[in-house]
Parts: sequence; C-alpha cells; structure tokens
Amino acid sequence: MKPGRRAVGIAASDRERLSHLAGAVVRADRVVDGFAFGTCTIGGSDATAAVCALIDQLDREDVRYVLLAGIAPAWFNILDLQTIHEHTGLPTLSVSFEASPGLEGGIRDAFDETEIVSRRLVTYRAQPDRRELSVNDETVFVRSVGLDPDEAAAVVRAYTPVGGRPEPLRVARLAARAVGERDERAERER
Repeated sequence: MKPGRRAVGIAASDRERLSHLAGAVVRADRVVDGFAFGTCTIGGSDATAAVCALIDQLDREDVRYVLLAGIAPAWFNILDLQTIHEHTGLPTLSVSFEASPGLEGGIRDAFDETEIVSRRLVTYRAQPDRRELSVNDETVFVRSVGLDPDEAAAVVRAYTPVGGRPEPLRVARLAARAVGERDERAERER
C-alpha cells in the first residue's frame, strides 16, 4: 500500500446520553491528516446517519477507506455498513477487538419494546459476517463491504504498524475520549 493512502477511522466514546464520535484521517505511513467530530444517541438508532454526516463534514476526496471501531457504538446503536458504503462510495470495514458470540442476546436483553428489538436485529443480521484476522500476533475481527476478505485483511494490516488496533481507529478513539472528557469538565463547571 502506498504510504500516502488515507483512511478515516471512526470511534466512539460514550458519556451520559451522548456518544462522542471522532473521525481521524490517517495515512498508511501513520501521518494524521485531519479530524471531524459528531455525536449519536446512547441506545438510539442514529449512529449510521451520524457516521455519514461525519464523513460528509470531512469532505475529503483523498480518503480511500472507512474503518469503524466495532458495529454497535453507543449501547447497541447498530451501524449499517452497507448504508455507509453506499453513502460514501468507499470500502467500509468494521474492526472489533474481542471474540464474542454476537450481539443478538445483548440486544434482546437491553430493550423492552419488541419493535425496537426487531428493528435492531434486522439491521444487525444484515451486516456481513465477522472474520477473524491475525495482525501483529493479535487477533481482530473484521466485517467489510466493498472489499473481498483478502483485500480487507490487507487494508487492516497496512494500517496497523504495531499491536492489533489500526492506527486510524487508535487515533480516533483518543480524540473521541478527549472530546468527551472536555465536555464532561465543561458540564461540571456550569
């Protein structure tokens, strides 16, 4: 992969009612090249729209990939990878860092209303399967739209120079946490 090829990593940091989203544009050679910020609702259904708006806010024609930290930020606010891919025209990958039996049981346990559970399960079940991937002696789990599994593995590895977290997601997570902590401090000072 060319060192100047850019990906946007999007990660969330949950606070009381809002999840702070950060998008970090990072080149394959680890140069950070831009940020955008947004929010979505804890327990809501607006994460996909928030991610699309964040990418629109970046307005970067040089970004080649979208990397998402997981598939359910903000307490089961399920991301629809196909919708994000169609909106951006970019290969879209969700990378998670823990083995799991899936989210269906958690979704059922988290919500009382049958209709809310049904809508989330429909979105969740429509996502591509997770594939286990070894990266730098660590294991991650990748879903992808717009790339075949081998291409997706190559992208994740190209943006992960050390450890198991792709650099765009590592930087985005740090930025999302910083914004969330800033907003908490501002709220306490009011």
